[in-house]
Parts: sequence; C-alpha cells; structure tokens
Amino acid sequence: MADSSSRFVQRIVPQLDEIPLNENEAYTLDVTSDSLILSALTEEGLFRGLQTVKQLAYSQNGRRNVAGCSIRDWPAFHIRGFMQDVGRNFQPVEMLKEQIDVLAAYKFNTFHFHVTDNPGWRLESKKYPQLNSPESMSRWPGKYYTQEDFKELVDYCYERKITLIPEFDLPGHSAAFRKVFGFETMSDPRVQPVLIDLIDELVSLVSSEKMPYIHLGTDEVWHSYEEPSPTLLPALMERVTQYHGRELIVWRPGYHIEGDSVSITQLWSSNGYPKPGHCYLDSRLNYLNHLDPLAGIPQLYFERINGAAHGDSLRMGGILCNWNDNLVANEYDAIRNNPVYPGIVTYSETSWTGQSEDFGEKYLAKFPSQNESAFQKYVDFEERLIKHRDLYFQDKPFPYVKQTHIQWRIAGPFNHEGDVNRKFPPEDSIASEYVVDSEKYSWSEPVTGGTVHLTHFFGYPSFFPKETGTYYAFTRIWSPANQTVGVWIGFHDWSRSGGRRGGPFPNQGQWHNTNPQVRVNSKVISPPVWENPGLEASTEEIPFSDENYFFREPAQIQLKKGWNEVLLKIPVKENSWKRMFTFVPVEAQNGNAKEVEELKFSPEIF
Repeated sequence: MADSSSRFVQRIVPQLDEIPLNENEAYTLDVTSDSLILSALTEEGLFRGLQTVKQLAYSQNGRRNVAGCSIRDWPAFHIRGFMQDVGRNFQPVEMLKEQIDVLAAYKFNTFHFHVTDNPGWRLESKKYPQLNSPESMSRWPGKYYTQEDFKELVDYCYERKITLIPEFDLPGHSAAFRKVFGFETMSDPRVQPVLIDLIDELVSLVSSEKMPYIHLGTDEVWHSYEEPSPTLLPALMERVTQYHGRELIVWRPGYHIEGDSVSITQLWSSNGYPKPGHCYLDSRLNYLNHLDPLAGIPQLYFERINGAAHGDSLRMGGILCNWNDNLVANEYDAIRNNPVYPGIVTYSETSWTGQSEDFGEKYLAKFPSQNESAFQKYVDFEERLIKHRDLYFQDKPFPYVKQTHIQWRIAGPFNHEGDVNRKFPPEDSIASEYVVDSEKYSWSEPVTGGTVHLTHFFGYPSFFPKETGTYYAFTRIWSPANQTVGVWIGFHDWSRSGGRRGGPFPNQGQWHNTNPQVRVNSKVISPPVWENPGLEASTEEIPFSDENYFFREPAQIQLKKGWNEVLLKIPVKENSWKRMFTFVPVEAQNGNAKEVEELKFSPEIF
C-alpha cells in the first residue's frame, strides 16, 4: 500500500478471534493495495502492531509503501524485558532512552532498572540525601538519578508501553548503603526503618498503574555482614505488597524470606529453579556480559525461555540482563563492550514468538548439523538479524556478522605434556591423519561458526570433553582477488565481569596466555599491541579497552586470489577457563563490522 494517512485505520475492537494468550498485546494487521487496517483490544496492542508496520514500510520511487500482508500476532510471554545495571556503572538518562527506544521498536514491555549496588546508591533520596554523596560511592562518585530523572524515565517507558521495574538490591550488594549510615552489618536494628522509609519514598514517586513491581534483590548474601535480621526481609515484603499494593520480585537463588507466599522469583545461574507455586521470570542463560557475540547470539536463539514454548499462569517470561560488573572507562562502554543490541533483537524474537522445539542445552554452545531443520531456521533468522543491523543500527554498536557459512575441521587434542609451545605435525603440512607418539589423530567432521567453543566454560554440550592438549582448526577461504581484509580473531572472550576472569591477560606478543597461533598461507599473524598487557585476573577496577575482538580494530591479513589456508593453533591448559577460538573476516564500517563480500569457505582437506 502506498502512503496515505486516510487509508491507514487504527482501531480498538471488542474482540479478536483466535488469540490464545496475552490478548492485551495482540493485534491484527491487514494491508492491501488500497488500505491498512490495524486492530487491537488495547492501546498496547496497537502500539505493538505499529512496530510491525514500521518494519514493513519501505521507499520506492520517492513514495513510502507498506508490504501487503495479513497478520494475526500475539506474544508468547507476558513479560519480555531487558535489564541494565546502573548501580555499578552510571549511565546518563539520554543513553538509557536510546536503549528504551530500541526496546520499544522490538516489542519489549519491561525495563529492569538495577539502580543500587556496592559501588553506589544511584536514586536520589530527599529523606536521606547522604546516600547520594560522592563520598558514599566507590565508582562514578556523585553520579545518580534525581527523583525527576527517575519519573521522567518511568514516563518515557510508559509512553512506549514499557513498564519500568526499579531494583534496590538488598541485603547483599549493599556496601554503599552500609557505608553511608555506618552500619557494620545488615542485621543492625537501625537498618529496617531506614529501608522502609526508602521503599515508601520510592513508591511515592510513581503510581501503581505505572510501576506495579518493586524488585528487592536478595541474591548473593555471601558475607556475615550482609546477613539480615530475621524481621528485615519479611517486613520489607509486607511493606511492598500489603501496605503499598505492589508486586514483589526477588532473585532466585536468593536469601530465604520467612512466610513468603507472594513473591515473583527471577531465576539466575544454573541453580535457579522455580519456587513451587510462585510466578517466575527467566534470566538464567542470558547474561550478555558473559556472551561472546558470535557464540552468544545462537545461544539466545536456541534458549527456551521458562523451559516452555509459551507462558502460563506461573511462567511469566524472561529478562535479558547486562551486568557489566567491571568498571568502564566511558559510560557508553557498557553497551560497546557487550553484545547489547544484537542480543536485544534476538531476545525480542524468542520472547515474542517462543521457541517451539525443546532442544534442552543441546545447541547452547554449538550449531545443529547443517542438514537439520533447526540449523536452517537459524540461517533464516541470521539473515533477518543482519538486515536489521544494516537498516536500523548503522549508528549503534552491533557486533554480529554472518557466520553460518564458515566451517572448520578440528584435530586434537595433541598431548603437549604441559608445554603449550610444543609443535605438532599440522604446523608442517595438512594431511588427513597424523601419528604422534603412537597415537593416531584425524580431523573432525565439519564444525560451523565464526566462534567455536571446543569445551564450554559453563558445561553446555560442545565438541570435546574437558581435556588438556593442543588443538588445531583448519579451513580454506576463497577470495575473488588479491586483497587485504580485516579479521576478528580471539581465543578467549573476556567476560566483562570478574576482572580478567580466566587470566592473566596475555603479555605483548601473545594472543592469549596459552600461546595460540594464527597462520594464513603459512604466515604467522601477530597479535595486537595490548594497552594493558599481563594483567592478573582480579582487576575489576581497570576498565577494558582492547581485550575482545569486537571492540578493537580488526587484525589485517593478506588473501591471494583463489584458495587460502587458515590454520589456528589452540593450546589448552588444565586451568584454561574458556576453550574457544574466533576467526571471521570483516569489513569495518563506521565503528561496526560487516561481511567481506564474495568470500567462500571450505574445510575440506584436499
């Protein structure tokens, strides 16, 4: 349909047929050559439908058009959310609005605002203004949100049919809170009345219609000084739910609340199991700070939120989380150093449509075989993801490129007997098999991906058991001409949590502390000149700069016309946390990366 406002009808209707669940956000859309009719039961439904209209719109011969269609659409889950941790690293209001706009465009309906943590209490309190003093904060001193800022954010979300959930993370993660008041422990009897005052102050800012949920954390109470008094959490629960009529959300695992029969539990970590009889949200597999972009996006795609195809009376949905626990040098690095926007787009699809097939953990760390229908569905999704990258994220970090056409063969592990520098036959020649110390080694079946987990650090099924030794990965690249191309190369996705977890960080001249190597046509490719070489693991207060491939300049390699050989050497030690590699040719464009056109890949041993 060509653009004409008179032929664009939006209407609230009393009934929509054949909508099985979450009908308040459902809509129908009918576009013909002479009209566009968008129908819904609610304003929320119309808003969700408008986002579809925007995606179907295109320009042709100077006119705006909308692709013809007939759509009946509804979300699989009641809550589809995204969380940012501004307690550890402050983010300006305009930066948050940028993210909220993206959430709205992709039909999210929840923004989880983790506003307090050990480094700072970042919501203004007029009753206790000392909470916002620079002296109380160990990071970004003096950076907090005024009450007007907070109400502005809530309204900004509300206008876009998004509910903001504020979180005061207690009684753990409370260093800034305890420091201000001089509380040595959270069991101090003076703690309870102060926290009740702060909850009262919070709910006084926004009505229950706009802010129906309050999150009180309760996770990671790991130290004796964080242990609450027996009455603290029950009193806070009662204040939130009975006195103020809001719904309470807590993390699980989390500190037990005596007499709790009403909380919504937000599951995290491998120990996060639903609490019988309680509604729950799923955040177990989606911490962006632990996800390599190329491996993490398939993980999000194949994850089954709530372990089901859709929600029900207890399965509320999920919240995608970005915990940049480490200090960042620049506020925007919380986005730049994590796959935030490709993660949001991927999670929007899985939380709206649901994952119909129950794969369990089977594809959380590796692709399905290329002859499986699940693989083809991901290929189709990847094509859409890249189209959205190119259409809507030209000015935002979007670290994802096509990878389903890249295949490797892997040999190993060769027994290096503790010597990661030991050389093995694949470095001399590519053959179908090798014999070393009477052991026979051959190449694996083809393995797909730009990033490959040999063994996954969280134990998801991958390609090899957890063994020490040296692996080799081999592929061939066909180039239409002699050319220099950029390449994403990495051997450890450094999580943006826990400092340089899995460290120490490599020294100059190393790709990783296990001394991996990259050869293209037998030429060794040198690693970057690191800005912070040799840092130990416990370096949370030293910001990242060039640690991961997707936020540093790509390496440069020379390709000749025709076929080129790529050989990666990946030594693994007993204490190696992440056993993985990344190698993907990319073209850098305006701070983002795109595919290098016309390259072909073949893992065949000729």
